[in-house]
Amino acid sequence: MSADTDDRAGRHAEPFRLDELSKKIIEHLQVDGRQPYATIARAVGLSEAAVRQRAQRMLEAGFMQIVAVTDPRQVGFTRQAMIGLTVEGALSPVADALAEMPAVDYVVTTAGSFDILAEVVCEDDEELLALLNEQIRVIPGVRTTETFVYLRLDKQHYDWGTR
Repeated sequence: MSADTDDRAGRHAEPFRLDELSKKIIEHLQVDGRQPYATIARAVGLSEAAVRQRAQRMLEAGFMQIVAVTDPRQVGFTRQAMIGLTVEGALSPVADALAEMPAVDYVVTTAGSFDILAEVVCEDDEELLALLNEQIRVIPGVRTTETFVYLRLDKQHYDWGTR
């Protein structure tokens, strides 16, 4: 089913619009993604069914994801790093190649000293070294890389709201 087709009735549904009530639902789920819809419903003044339907539509439309966030170190990934890349030529092919790599969890095109930043999560330094030498530095267009190894995670949160 596409985002703009209602399968049950065979007609086009209205595209999802992020209104204030939907933003409040997102904010509650950012605090605790396991909150019962009934609890959220009481807080935002909707029925449980309405909250469930809105949440499902936001998931399907790509406005949000509900995921389990782990501490990488506690699940066996002892090396995290941010890699700054300078690129010759088009940035998108390099960003796309990075995004396909399982060890890369975050890719952004930037302005400033680097063209692209990529965050990686690896089991150890050997995996990081192999990733850099065998996968990242060989991407056509990559001119230089600079790796910033994480020594400690001081803050990580996902409850910034919807503003």
